[in-house]
Amino acid sequence: MPRACEPVVLDESPWHLLGAYMRHWREEVRSISQRELARAAFVDQGELSRWERGLARPHADHIKGIDDALGAEGRLVTLHGLVVEIDRLRTLATKENSDEEVATERRQLLRFAATSAAFGAFGMPGEPVRRLLSLSLNHDFRSVAEWEVSCADHLHALRTRPPAQVAADLAIDLMTVRRQLDACASAELAGLHRVTATLSAILANALTRRGDHGAAIRWWRTARQSADLSGDFGLRLLVRGEEAGHGLYGQRAPETVIRLVESAEQIAGKPSVDFMTTRAKALSMLGRHDEAKQTLHALLRLAETDSPSDPWGFWSASQVHFAESWVHAGAGEEAAAARARDDVLRITRDYQYKANIALHGALCTVVQGGTDEGVRQAAGTIGGMSPAYRSTHILETGRMVLRAVPIAQQGRPAVMEFHEVLATTGATKHA
Repeated sequence: MPRACEPVVLDESPWHLLGAYMRHWREEVRSISQRELARAAFVDQGELSRWERGLARPHADHIKGIDDALGAEGRLVTLHGLVVEIDRLRTLATKENSDEEVATERRQLLRFAATSAAFGAFGMPGEPVRRLLSLSLNHDFRSVAEWEVSCADHLHALRTRPPAQVAADLAIDLMTVRRQLDACASAELAGLHRVTATLSAILANALTRRGDHGAAIRWWRTARQSADLSGDFGLRLLVRGEEAGHGLYGQRAPETVIRLVESAEQIAGKPSVDFMTTRAKALSMLGRHDEAKQTLHALLRLAETDSPSDPWGFWSASQVHFAESWVHAGAGEEAAAARARDDVLRITRDYQYKANIALHGALCTVVQGGTDEGVRQAAGTIGGMSPAYRSTHILETGRMVLRAVPIAQQGRPAVMEFHEVLATTGATKHA
């Protein structure tokens, strides 16, 4: 039986955590002795013992050998890189350096942590990263007003930058606001919960764009919980509306999305433009085109007098026109869909909307019987984009185009070529 790891005093140095994690892999995961690991990794057993106790600093080459011997698939190598950077930062802070220089170094470290480990790029669990980051200096705490500016910045980034970059930057701020929440006075709690809900919703959006649906659903849950804790009724509704809407892009079944909408409507206590746009699109996906158009007509009437309460900038009038384009394209109503697409392009700032509007045009063409023309148009739209911007929202809309192709025409060369475009893009969308 493997022995439980002895407690590690992390405050002594980051190297103690690396040692504990090495020992965890040796004892708990692989159940081998120090002697066996030292022999397999071609290192001295006495040195290995000191590394596991945090009393010495292993070279990167030694860590690579240990990682290979344990089959850790880069986890120990990644953690070692973080430890080296944190140790360097701690040393920098004790010397005569400006606060600005230290802060810059710290943010570079956090970015490295977020991009290399926080999203599981190496399968490394989050707890070692969290404990390491807790050893870094200068908390970068901000006022609620400053945090609100940061939320606006992240929203702008979401609409203009690749989702992988947005997600990494958000991870940094979410770690910081989480620590600030733990230390804040009660007077700041509601505001910081509001910030946490907003940042979590943006991250869930970014993760959806990357196709990381499991992680996205967990962050939607965090956003809902934080919004509820904030006591902000408008934010509670907005987060639920965003969660339902983004669920349509391969994250949840349309029927589940409709249930989310119904649950949110019960909280709202009245019809909502945001929820109705999602309901209309979900009904269209289910092939219930008459119901989708009925919902759309009710939406357009309501939109003349009402709009979601959104001081954060999630909502845009383009979403109503986008739902129009979606529903009319799915029903093959070209003129109405084209008018809605023009309205979206006149308003939107989001690169996804621009691409998906073009794909709605391709969908409408296919529904009207122009299979080859429609799929070629869709392939040109997606193939002409930089790979970093080919989000899951765009790929799933492309799959809507494919699903509209009649079964008898699925084997046509143009259709097969579009299948290949989507398959190739899907394999590289996280790059």
